[in-house]
Amino acid sequence: MGCCSSASSAAQSSKREWKPLEDRSCTDIPWLLLFILFCIGMGFICGFSVATGAAARLVSGYDSYGNICGQKNAKLEAIPNSGMDHTHRKYVFFLDPCNLDLINRKIKSVALCVTACPRQELKTLSDVQKFAEINGSALCSYNLKPSEYTTSSKASVLCPKLPVPASAPIPFFHRCAPVNISCYAKFAEALITFVSDNSVLHRLISGVMTSKEIILGLCLLSLVLSMILMVIIRYISRVLVWILTILVILGSLGGTGVLWWLYAKQRKSPKETVIPEQLQIAEDNLRALLIYAISATVFTVLLFLIMLVMRKRVALTIALFHVAGKVFIHLPLLVFQPFWTFFALVLFWAYWIMTLLFLGTAGSAVQNDQGFVEFRVSGPLQYMWWYHVVGLIWISEFILACQQMTVAGAVVTYYFTRDKRNLPFTPILASVNRLIRYHLGTVAKGSFIITLVKIPRMILMYIHSQLKGKENACARCVLKSCICCLWCLEKCLNYLNQNAYTATAINSTNFCTSAKDAFVILVENALRVAAINTVGDFMLFLGKVLIVCSTGLAGIMLLNYQQDYTVWVLPLIIVCLFAFLVAHCFLSIYEMVVDVLFLCFAIDTKYNDGSPGREFYMDKVLMLKRR
Repeated sequence: MGCCSSASSAAQSSKREWKPLEDRSCTDIPWLLLFILFCIGMGFICGFSVATGAAARLVSGYDSYGNICGQKNAKLEAIPNSGMDHTHRKYVFFLDPCNLDLINRKIKSVALCVTACPRQELKTLSDVQKFAEINGSALCSYNLKPSEYTTSSKASVLCPKLPVPASAPIPFFHRCAPVNISCYAKFAEALITFVSDNSVLHRLISGVMTSKEIILGLCLLSLVLSMILMVIIRYISRVLVWILTILVILGSLGGTGVLWWLYAKQRKSPKETVIPEQLQIAEDNLRALLIYAISATVFTVLLFLIMLVMRKRVALTIALFHVAGKVFIHLPLLVFQPFWTFFALVLFWAYWIMTLLFLGTAGSAVQNDQGFVEFRVSGPLQYMWWYHVVGLIWISEFILACQQMTVAGAVVTYYFTRDKRNLPFTPILASVNRLIRYHLGTVAKGSFIITLVKIPRMILMYIHSQLKGKENACARCVLKSCICCLWCLEKCLNYLNQNAYTATAINSTNFCTSAKDAFVILVENALRVAAINTVGDFMLFLGKVLIVCSTGLAGIMLLNYQQDYTVWVLPLIIVCLFAFLVAHCFLSIYEMVVDVLFLCFAIDTKYNDGSPGREFYMDKVLMLKRR
């Protein structure tokens, strides 16, 4: 772990001065050990699901009697048709593949192991019989011989529903899936309420398939635009701030003026009606307009005063954006940070989903009410699902926290290096090295705190969705209030965690100490924090809107030349959503850099005064905004 030569924990707790990058020590080791043990538990779940035969059942598939396709099977007690030799029957075939259970998300059909999937539609039982004789693949129940398909009275129950749709095996998973998507269209219609006609969904899917090259090109365009914006945003930040200021001033003055105008107009209007009830309504409306106008006036005056007081803080925000642009010039690998994080998340999510699928087929064979076999986990092991879900949240948050710590470490190195020519060759890799050697425990602790807040919120959201339309107004209000409070708490903790990681990157202190020190610095600079979190977030939001609008406009112009389909809705929605996602990922890195720079600036301002021995580390642009 690189801790052999580190300072002792007592010495670490005794030093209270900020000494950027002077020494390193391991932080929150017990939490790192706890996280390692938790990951070992996740590995045990995966190993258990594979060892109990779930891997074979998932990949090869199994029939309704518990037999795994493509191999010899052992006899299951009291289960008919079990223990069959399916060495030559490698594919799972469903007698009624379009019979979907939307609630339990599975196919409500008898499953059989067959030699081959029917590549062409079979319209009659004679066609099914002919297919079995030619291909040696019996599509009816094991109890019915192919010669009896057209003569047996039970054929309508034991044979597939006619017509049998043409199907093809799913790669790697040996299931016969219908080639025609009409079944899946019906499934989608049950989930998407605005689709009332099959033709609508078919046209939407056709539009996506026909324009897939354009969609791919537009997604690439949004990626390029996001990277360009990260470089040039420091040059347009001042313009964006002026746009925001002018819009706020015009909006507040205009709204206040309109309210006073309406009040004056209604007050001077003649009272022609003599009905007392209408006179009372008019007086109430006039009184309401007066209250609104006075409130808007007070709000406008307060807004002007706040803008007057915070004008220097807004100037600091612009300066921080300018310096953040310099950071990306000196540390170009920061631009690629979202790629590595996304790649790590995709790998983990793929592992998590595969393990989840293994768990879905793990356990012992149990006969259900229809006499078919299901695999269920009993005893304490049935709670592995909950452990697996917690692992999804904690490890995902851990990966995101590693990104925050990596970015913080690289930016801290940049800020507290006086001569930028002496920066490490790759500050990002140096930051990753420090993270792995010293601070994984801090990241594990911070991500666990977020997990503790996120899990109750997800449980309440699930309860709210299950009780939708059943609970009374009071219960609905309480649930929504709790969900909202937990969401706000999660956002606050995320912001505090990010600053705690920055403090750890600077002074190599544990999570609690770093969080406390960062919180004190933030409270001392509350007005500056407010300016950065309002003006800065708005500028980044405008950047996201710019990228989405540019990509959407390019999409409209390109799709205008496509005449192969009539519906543009879905391709444009996919492109715009992807553009927003990409813009959010890249600009969140920019926002992270600005927040780290601000904390470094606040610490630099507090502990240095420019005198010999206490020179500032800050950029010249920030030097003018320190007061």
